[in-house]
Amino acid sequence: MDLLDTLTAKGLRGEAPTREEALAVLATTDDELLDVVAAAGKVRRRWFGRRVKLNYLVNLKSGLCPEDCSYCSQRLGSKAEILKYTWLKPDQAAEAAKAGVAGGAKRVCLVASGRGPTDRDIDRVTDTMAAIREADPEVELCVCLGLLSDNQAERLKAAGADAYNHNLNTSEATYGDITTTHTYADRVDTVQKAHGAGLSACSGLIAGMGESDEDLVDVVFALRELGSDSVPVNFLIPFEGTPLAQEWHLSPQRCLRILAMVRFVNPDTEVRIAGGRELHLRTMQPLGLHIANSIFLGDYLTSEGQAGQADLDMIRDAGFEVEGTGEATLPRHRADVAASSASGCGSAASACGSGASACGSGGGCGPCGGHAHGDDAAADDSHSDQVKVRRRGAGTELAPNA
Repeated sequence: MDLLDTLTAKGLRGEAPTREEALAVLATTDDELLDVVAAAGKVRRRWFGRRVKLNYLVNLKSGLCPEDCSYCSQRLGSKAEILKYTWLKPDQAAEAAKAGVAGGAKRVCLVASGRGPTDRDIDRVTDTMAAIREADPEVELCVCLGLLSDNQAERLKAAGADAYNHNLNTSEATYGDITTTHTYADRVDTVQKAHGAGLSACSGLIAGMGESDEDLVDVVFALRELGSDSVPVNFLIPFEGTPLAQEWHLSPQRCLRILAMVRFVNPDTEVRIAGGRELHLRTMQPLGLHIANSIFLGDYLTSEGQAGQADLDMIRDAGFEVEGTGEATLPRHRADVAASSASGCGSAASACGSGASACGSGGGCGPCGGHAHGDDAAADDSHSDQVKVRRRGAGTELAPNA
């Protein structure tokens, strides 16, 4: 297929496709799916070999958020029966992180619900990072606390944070349809603050919230322009008690096409399969590893993932290997740009080569793009029992699923 030959050639050179080519990836048929995965796989292996980076989430504060993000089980007014607790103590968070690191996680993502941190919250997270680093000095620390105020990113960087996560989630054109308590511009501003402070920016999207193919392409190109080092791709987990509870339209094939499009637009960037991986890719998860080079290990913020050992077995059986602590995730040319950013690059303009995002509490599943795909599942209430609320790990007395 000429399209895939063109995309592969561009990706091997580190170049992005055109918008039209990115849209064409999402419009491919099921008969072409394995060819799409194979083409994206060539690009993935060019920049990341067969390494898979493992990340582990620690939910420092769960539920009771004042924001109204429609996809989130922790949102204002959510009736989802999730765990709710206030800030974990540093030693509790460090103990939670230990389980993920023992399972092979290279990065620990520290997440707290809320609009954004107070200065006291920054102090709490600083103490927590110190406790985690005392146990493992080499672990990467990514922080996700919502919208940042002036100088907060600098304080996190000085305290030892490596990255900041804040997702754009969807296109600017449709952002107001999923959230009204803050704007798309607010999110971009936080990504820029993180990048300007020298933090590696982790910023991604949620697929399946009713967006069109054009919306998906818009947000992925926006992430490239912001210079995200890591792009988490979430697939909505439709929690009962949230406005998107009935949005069940994603299929494994659709998810793979979305991942491939993200890879082609961001050929030399860490692409992470985040929330909703087990729920929507299901038995086709190993194919996702041929496109993405990063996953979360074990459970998510408010939902259960598959057992950590199952993740490790899947990686091995698919012919991949876990990325070690001594290995650089990003290709050298991107790592060099990130290092120059840390010494004072200033903004999150595309020339800087970094970005930020929010570690996936879920993904989204709505009408799958601007046109129907024959493989997309119809909305069906019988899916609701597939969402598994997290009852173990951080904030509980039960062992984590790592």
